[in-house]
Amino acid sequence: MTLSRRCFCGAVGAGIASANLSLIANDQTSKPIRVVAYNIYKLTGWPSQSPLAQQAVARGQMANRLAMELALYDPDIINFSESPPENVTKEVAKLLGMNHVRFPSGGHWPGTLLSKSKILESQNAPMNGDRPKELFTRHWGRAIVELPGDEPLVVHSAHLFPTPDPAVRLREIRAMIESMKSDFDSGRSMLLIGDLNHSPDTDEYKLWIDAGWTDTFAEVGADNGFTFKADHPEWRIDYIFAAGPIAKRVRESRPLFDGAFRLNNDDKKSFALSDHLPQLAVFDSVSR
Repeated sequence: MTLSRRCFCGAVGAGIASANLSLIANDQTSKPIRVVAYNIYKLTGWPSQSPLAQQAVARGQMANRLAMELALYDPDIINFSESPPENVTKEVAKLLGMNHVRFPSGGHWPGTLLSKSKILESQNAPMNGDRPKELFTRHWGRAIVELPGDEPLVVHSAHLFPTPDPAVRLREIRAMIESMKSDFDSGRSMLLIGDLNHSPDTDEYKLWIDAGWTDTFAEVGADNGFTFKADHPEWRIDYIFAAGPIAKRVRESRPLFDGAFRLNNDDKKSFALSDHLPQLAVFDSVSR
């Protein structure tokens, strides 16, 4: 049988299209998973009294500034602590082409989770029993994200109680660990990301490690990993913890002391996007 030129070209085109779709699918499942945890200081800029920061806020420029800076790191999942009004974080999500979930605060510091992949479900402060009013006055939420390759990823987004006295923080962590038992028992990949307001040399940190979480920076990071403050970082209080299969696939973890995330101390007019630095972690994709 002799093929006409039209049939021949159509067959070749279909073959190329099929091959391209296969390459795209393989690329999506082999692409590293890039995660950012960032306390964004209500997106007022830091220091917020800076005239240029106030001008950027007044002109509605901060969502664009934040999205452009984050886009440089091609994130798949982002956690915001101390979120601004929801319309602002939704604008950031739209600019980055990401899905959006807001976790209401027990006080005035809501959290936000952004994901390039579909967010299958979410729940605010999913502790066993009612939330005591003194706990999670910042935020804690849980979501399940569908990653390429149909791998479900459990994400806990959190911002714990500040102050030097750890009493409330310890109660929050114990409540979280109790509620996470079914997640651990499931054997699924899990992340815990956010501003946890404690350093690695504390009882709070030990609770996480004893529960089975892996500190990604302790696993593969270099130097001190300080994330606070954005001018002269001196404390490591922002984390990306991992558990389950994904914990064995971490390849990079570091604070982003870069670009508009940091304050230029030599320029009195400058401002950073926040008083914190973002924490980035990169994971190899699920094996196929």
